[in-house]
Amino acid sequence: MKFNYQARTKTGEIQTGTVEANSRETAIETLQRHDLLVVFLQEISGIPFYARSLKFFQKVKSKELTMFYRQLAILFEADVSPLESLKILGDQTTNPFFRDLIFQVEKDIKGGEPLSQAMAKHKKVFSSFYINVIKAGEATGKLHDVLKYLADHAERDYNLTHKVKGAFIYPIAILCLFLVVGTLMMIYVVPSLSSMLIEIGGELPITTKILIGMSNFLKKWILLVVLGVIGLIILIVRFKKTEQGALFFDKLKLKIPIFKDLSKKIYLARFAENFQTLLKGGIPILQALDITAKVMGNKVYEKIVLDARERVRVGETISSSFSAHPKEITPMVSQMIGVGEKTAQLDNILEKVANFYGQEVDRMVANMTQLIEPIMILVLGVGVGFLVSSILMPIYNISSGL
Repeated sequence: MKFNYQARTKTGEIQTGTVEANSRETAIETLQRHDLLVVFLQEISGIPFYARSLKFFQKVKSKELTMFYRQLAILFEADVSPLESLKILGDQTTNPFFRDLIFQVEKDIKGGEPLSQAMAKHKKVFSSFYINVIKAGEATGKLHDVLKYLADHAERDYNLTHKVKGAFIYPIAILCLFLVVGTLMMIYVVPSLSSMLIEIGGELPITTKILIGMSNFLKKWILLVVLGVIGLIILIVRFKKTEQGALFFDKLKLKIPIFKDLSKKIYLARFAENFQTLLKGGIPILQALDITAKVMGNKVYEKIVLDARERVRVGETISSSFSAHPKEITPMVSQMIGVGEKTAQLDNILEKVANFYGQEVDRMVANMTQLIEPIMILVLGVGVGFLVSSILMPIYNISSGL
């Protein structure tokens, strides 16, 4: 929202202008923060409906959150007060939605709430993982250290996710471009060539017949095909949001031959990293397992970790629980966790596990990136070769017969 305001400065001068905020109260807080006494404040009307509806799609990117946690940790380490730290971060944030949210957290802290409680009001942005760690840091008086753990964790988690996503952006983009160009050729180019070949006469190669058949089908039913693809995507997305659908796709990730090893190592690295951060932050082991399960990002591993929590509750060890799932939890992880439990060095052992599997993921992503490029070249070469041969072969045969 935007508001027209009229305010008085400390020297008594009248100042007018506009301010952007997600509510009237936040706008007043923003102006007061700049030492202005609000005299008049009115929301600017006439904003189109479609512009207002974009508010629902505003979000905070993972990179912005990662930078927020790192900068907050640096400011706390420099003994800057929480209120001043949040004011500094809010002023320099370019995302209006995130800026208003930070100022709202600052306002709640100014009203006497602890940082964790103020952040808990915005769970769509600040996950329960971070909120619980900060809450533990406040209870133990180690908030500075806890924020540093969180900043390190956020950076490692962002880098891991970014590397995995980055490895697939290039091949997916190339494949989509090839499909678009191929479809356009089928609709606009092939019909002209096919009509010419049919007029000339003669027996057409089987590949040319297939190409002409595909072209005729797409030209006649392209709208139905597009609607079918869109409908299929919507159905898949909706099914994935259900409990059954999420479990189906999470199991599928662990069964696809090329990607199952990479997926397994990603989730093991995530488990070790998250669980270790929670333990270092002073979270009790049962609560740490519960929080870790919720942020695993895979229903299969979530159930395994929750099962481990229930077994620990009745006196068993995490390692014995994990040993019952050798396909998902490697024996090395179970054994190392067992060593950590016996030596009371579980957080240090988990850090080693997280580092090991983080390096394994880096290596596999690098190898996969190198492997995907020649595969994509081969696939595109076959596709282009099919198109070219289907068009040129009949032309060559006709010219040879003249």
